[in-house]
Amino acid sequence: MAPSLKDPVCGMTVTEQSPHSQVHGGRTVYFCGAGCKAKFVAEPSKYLDRMQAGAPPVGAAEAAPGTIYTCPMHPEVRQDHPGACPKCGMALEPEMPSLEDGESAELIDFRRRFWWTLPLTVAVTLLAMVGHRLELFAPATRSWIELALSAPIVLWAGWPFFVRGVQSVVNRSPNMWTLIGLGTGAAFSYSVVATVAPGAFPSSFVSMGRVSVYFEAAAVIISLTLLGQILELKARSRTSAAIKSLLGLAPKTARRIKPDASEEDIPLSHVHVGDSLRIRPGEQVPVDGAVLEGSSAVDESMLTGEPMPVTKRPGDKLIGATMNTSGALVMRSEKVGSQTVLAQIVQMVAQAQRSRAPMQRMADRVAGYFVVTVVGIALLTLLAWGFWGPEPRWVYGLVNAVAVLIIACPCALGLATPMSIMVATGKAATKGILFRDAAAIENFRKVDTLIVDKTGTLTEGKPSFNRALASEGFSEDEVLRLAASLDQGSEHPLAEAIVRAARERGLVLERPESFESRSGIGVSGRLGGRLILLGNTTLMRDAGVPFESMMDAAERLRAEGASIVHLAVDGRLAGLLSVSDPIKATTAEALGSLRQTGMRVVMATGDGKTTAEAVATRLGIDEVHGEVKPADKLALVTRLQSEGRVVAMAGDGINDAPALAKADVGVAMGTGTDVAMNSAQVTLVKGDLRGIAQARQISLDTIANMKQNLGFAFVYNALGIPIAAGLLYPLTGWLLSPMIAALAMSLSSASVITNALRLSRDRPKSRPGHVTATLPATGR
Repeated sequence: MAPSLKDPVCGMTVTEQSPHSQVHGGRTVYFCGAGCKAKFVAEPSKYLDRMQAGAPPVGAAEAAPGTIYTCPMHPEVRQDHPGACPKCGMALEPEMPSLEDGESAELIDFRRRFWWTLPLTVAVTLLAMVGHRLELFAPATRSWIELALSAPIVLWAGWPFFVRGVQSVVNRSPNMWTLIGLGTGAAFSYSVVATVAPGAFPSSFVSMGRVSVYFEAAAVIISLTLLGQILELKARSRTSAAIKSLLGLAPKTARRIKPDASEEDIPLSHVHVGDSLRIRPGEQVPVDGAVLEGSSAVDESMLTGEPMPVTKRPGDKLIGATMNTSGALVMRSEKVGSQTVLAQIVQMVAQAQRSRAPMQRMADRVAGYFVVTVVGIALLTLLAWGFWGPEPRWVYGLVNAVAVLIIACPCALGLATPMSIMVATGKAATKGILFRDAAAIENFRKVDTLIVDKTGTLTEGKPSFNRALASEGFSEDEVLRLAASLDQGSEHPLAEAIVRAARERGLVLERPESFESRSGIGVSGRLGGRLILLGNTTLMRDAGVPFESMMDAAERLRAEGASIVHLAVDGRLAGLLSVSDPIKATTAEALGSLRQTGMRVVMATGDGKTTAEAVATRLGIDEVHGEVKPADKLALVTRLQSEGRVVAMAGDGINDAPALAKADVGVAMGTGTDVAMNSAQVTLVKGDLRGIAQARQISLDTIANMKQNLGFAFVYNALGIPIAAGLLYPLTGWLLSPMIAALAMSLSSASVITNALRLSRDRPKSRPGHVTATLPATGR
């Protein structure tokens, strides 16, 4: 026997009989195929060095330390090493795909087993079909030859199937491998006994000079199952293409500026928070951060879907993996590694792809009972044909029972929903829509009511300071200075506008002695020993501060679309600050498209009622709730749900987090706070409300696709099992060969995957935004 060798590229076991070899350095290296040989010829030292060091082959799907492996069909199965799923027998895959991943080891192994035994399958099938006509061998001799030809197919090529079948019984998790193992094992075992001890069978089993054998059935079933697995594994590898395309956006290196002003190119993994990095025209932004020097237009379309480049100046934020198009920039890195926007998007997509939709959980439960039922039907088929069928009765019974076991494999049923979810989440990610899990995709189509926050959701969330009004005893500059001093500790967009205006005027700001955020209504703290309150009328009313003296002035400003912030010092109203925030250019179009679907739109904002109503009037929103606290938004969601509404909440701030978590579907703006995004089931990377209509369409398309897959799987089994059991035989004379059953089983799985992949070609309708209202408005 030829000695075993290792292919240095993929690690597969080969022999000196392999037709693919290459002489290098005075030694002959053998390969499993032409592909591995071509890789070796291109970089021989790369592979030989790894072999000598004892490292894993490069071509194998080598995983980084700490890699978690999970099952595509059962994401709750997780372990720190490769293996097979104890529930369904599928090979476990890395939870997070890598750009360095080669072909899966299972695909390489199954392909090798298929091609090496395919000639044997063809030979044993031809011998079984036409051997008796050629009369080259005696009938008994022909059985022995078929045994010799089929034994490597069943015992070597089909060995992984039997192992998985046994595991399914041990783990009390019947699945497709249970049926394949029983069917092929029964056909092969019966045929072996019929060949070795033909005298043990009654004369009714004899046909054409020998006891009937079904080696060709077992061999063809194994080969077709291997072919089906190869097609399925190739198709499954395409579902991770979205994640790999996202990973491929990140540059490999960054140009760091040293303290001595010299520069060096370093791997991206060596970038630390606080590093100064240079980005030349045409280069990608390496990590998240802010511009220190320069001005340029940055193309963010690969992450946000926004086609127009965005102008970046000193102080503006940059997102890693976006493209610098024109000018040179110097940036400060602020988020690296797993903290970048790109890394978080990849994590969310991976998590969503591994999650299970409620519809999938139902399918899994049905599949478990289904396998047990099929085994029962196969047993009844064997007994019914054995006692009441035509001669040879038990031979018919065995063949039809095997056909039932093979055609009823629940592989298509198990793949029906996971494939749709994986393709849909990947497609949505390329459009800047991130679903946290499969349940969010399934539920979004049911939404009939949308609650929207105003600041940062309907509006730009980048307000600008207009003016300050002072009450008696205070000046306008003093009102602005006190407000800005306290607002230095606030995360609200209005605070940023007030602080920026004070610094532009050269006002000296104090450091607050204490600071407390009153989410949704304002902030409070102490400056120079004085108690400062800054917020809306609800905060003033709660604190017992009279504000009626400036109500008329405040209402006039609100009618103009401005947000009004009240400032109180030691329980006395000191003045008002007017801040405006333009409506997003895409908001009017987004709300219009949502109304066309029959969705009810409700605005809930912490801003004043007058300002909120002014914005709502321009946008055509009929239901408005102003000056609401986080608890009020939560109560609004609860009330609408109690009325039978399916509620989506769209927001971007910390004060939106409770309502986002309570809603049937929470939609966070990617331009908002981390708390909001962590509370929501869907994130719109660009913060564009048009993404809600797109997400809803993706949800509708995905659920329709899942129902198609499930319907096909159920119809296929409903038609196939009766035919395989021979119920139509008395009427039509039809019987289903186990070989045809195996082919149908493989094609059913391939058709389900192909149908799911159609989702990647579907494009939710989207038109460029246009502004129909430009009223400046905002809310605190």
